[in-house]
Amino acid sequence: MSIYSKISPEFIEKLITIVGKQHCLVDKKALMPYGSDKTEDYFFEPEVVLKPGSPEEISDILKLCNEHRVPVTPRGAGTGLSGGALPIHHGIVLAMERFNRILSIDELNLQATVEPGVITQTLQEAVKEKGLFYPPDPASKGSCFIGGNLAENSGGPKAVKYGVTRDYVLNLEVVLPTGEIIWTGANVLKYATGYNLTQLMIGSEGTLGIITKVVFKLKPYPQKDVTLLCPFITSEEACKAISAIYMAGIVPSGMEFLEKDAIQKTKAYLEQELHEKITFEIPDEMGALLLMELDGNNEDMLMLEAERIATAIEPFETGELLFADSTAQKDELWKIRRNVSPAVNAHTVTKSEDVVVPRGQLPQLVKAIKAIGETYGFESVCFGHAGDGNLHINILKNDISEEDWHGKINEGIGMIFKTVASLGGTLSGEHGIGLAKRDYMHLVMSEAHFRIMRGIKQTFDPNHILNPDKIFKVR
Repeated sequence: MSIYSKISPEFIEKLITIVGKQHCLVDKKALMPYGSDKTEDYFFEPEVVLKPGSPEEISDILKLCNEHRVPVTPRGAGTGLSGGALPIHHGIVLAMERFNRILSIDELNLQATVEPGVITQTLQEAVKEKGLFYPPDPASKGSCFIGGNLAENSGGPKAVKYGVTRDYVLNLEVVLPTGEIIWTGANVLKYATGYNLTQLMIGSEGTLGIITKVVFKLKPYPQKDVTLLCPFITSEEACKAISAIYMAGIVPSGMEFLEKDAIQKTKAYLEQELHEKITFEIPDEMGALLLMELDGNNEDMLMLEAERIATAIEPFETGELLFADSTAQKDELWKIRRNVSPAVNAHTVTKSEDVVVPRGQLPQLVKAIKAIGETYGFESVCFGHAGDGNLHINILKNDISEEDWHGKINEGIGMIFKTVASLGGTLSGEHGIGLAKRDYMHLVMSEAHFRIMRGIKQTFDPNHILNPDKIFKVR
């Protein structure tokens, strides 16, 4: 039997008194968009969608739901790829789209205070106008919410040099599942005052509390950048070259790996679906490429670094190292990279995985993925943040039967995850575990890990109402 209560008409009336009738959705048609995200073909219909407008409203909602044991699933923009914001126990979806304000940009202390419904690119552009830089740069930055970035500890291409979301968070305002509102830390650069609840919240996928404000630290915006493109005969050669570049003392601000198939599918998608002319062509004899960016404030120094990259990759089977000559060329190359996932998903349903291994193990991983695909009968498209060992693997459904898609293919994914674990890696770098990877967690975590995590969940959420059974099963 379910431990959760169904929502009655009387309960809905209580919710309406908190958020107002216009922010309480119960109509089937209105509920539909909140039952899915970008995770393959999952769908779980919520009973109610609420759109609160203040931390106090969220507090009142959670107090009520905690008392009556009604599950609550927080949701941002719905761009997730692990099913983390899907209401698998139905109940309430708490949509954070009204929390969309940049509250302050503090130029003196290089900080910004924002709400979780702010779109990532909106924050980046707002601070850039003041000469400041918020580096986390997920591919979906034009649509994803800051709250989702916090939930999954998002990274993106610039993570290789600048770090991920958690590296820029100073403090969080959080509503706990029992309704209390707390600040997790302080707006300071150093913090050694008890347990670091701020960092615990980041990457917790909305299972421990609902973030309502975040204080970020910022950097001065780099004034110069250079974009380089290097094609390789094979994917393995491209991956081998990565470590050589680092050994040469170069830390790019971006280093992205793309298979030829990823480039071709994305180019076709941009031209046919979005009607955008793409001039870039990968040479026929090349099987993959590295897209690299260098940034800083001294153009001469950047060109010297580019020359060192050219020297470092000479021992490998490469094509000609190319420089983007204009802003338009740079934008086109990054547009290809950022649209790989939408392009592949427009082609067919996919299972999207984002595993991480030590970057020196990437060649073995790519080779193993292709071998596993041949064994289990699936096509994969690989790309990702090669500089930090974070590989995205899109497994294409194509004409695979439903039975095999939910059976045999999942076995193949399990083999990929086992390979990742054997190479010293883990299941996710930025998409999170959510629902999609939950049943594979035992491959990388011991029973002691689960006992500690369940204990933390119990402390924060004693009735298990907040995004239950994500990451791991709570009971």
